[in-house]
Amino acid sequence: MESGNLHLNVDYVGSSGIILSPERKAALQTSLVILQNENKFNKVYFWGKIVGVSDDYYIAQGVYKDEFVGKRTFYSKDCIRWGLLQPATEEMRAQSEKIQGRFSGDPSFEYEYIRPKKVGDTEDEREEEETVTVKEEDRLSATISKIDENVCIVPRGAYIKVPTGQTVRNRSFEGLTVSEAAKLCNYMHFRQAILLPQKPLLIRANLDKAVDFMDNLEDDIPQSSWSLQFERGSGLVTLRSLLWPGYVFYHVPGTRKLWLCVFWQWRNES
Repeated sequence: MESGNLHLNVDYVGSSGIILSPERKAALQTSLVILQNENKFNKVYFWGKIVGVSDDYYIAQGVYKDEFVGKRTFYSKDCIRWGLLQPATEEMRAQSEKIQGRFSGDPSFEYEYIRPKKVGDTEDEREEEETVTVKEEDRLSATISKIDENVCIVPRGAYIKVPTGQTVRNRSFEGLTVSEAAKLCNYMHFRQAILLPQKPLLIRANLDKAVDFMDNLEDDIPQSSWSLQFERGSGLVTLRSLLWPGYVFYHVPGTRKLWLCVFWQWRNES
């Protein structure tokens, strides 16, 4: 959600249990503007919140003109002071998957897990146990990266790829119609395409390359991992992820109003 419209847009997902206290709203509206100006971002989005045992993490993301390139993620525990998260590497993501349980709420907290390690030469090779340490800050970055990859979505046509290769907001986008908003094929994963290059060449040849350059939700595996519902008659459509419970996306048909990516109060109690 764009920081400038935070106090208005958060009301659209109130039925999903997403609320902000007046104090948090005021703090976010001020601090996110400062964050945008200090880092010279084109836009800053309030991403959501991840609940911890002793404290919670509020997440924001800053983007430049090309929103696929150079996105930076920040976290805060008081909605005023923001810390930069390092981009998640494959190693960080693999290590974070080994950690079970909720976040502690302390970025400096360290988790430990044991993994087997082969030592010795080929003839005398044996396995030993190795203790691996994972910082909560790295786990937080890896988790946000995975959520973005799996469930960050936008309506079809909200973003276009220009001839220079940049991905930018479509200024002529006026929202999906009610009938379009009811179909999962009209929502796209906001990431580089993974499944699209695997489609038959004949299908790809008929696509609009400026608009259909991302994967749509209809091709998701597993299928039926989204819950699409209309509220306020047909004046509001919400999508909830069943893969990541707590994720909510909304769009107001016929308008540009959408919440780009929100994930709220995820507890990871597995």
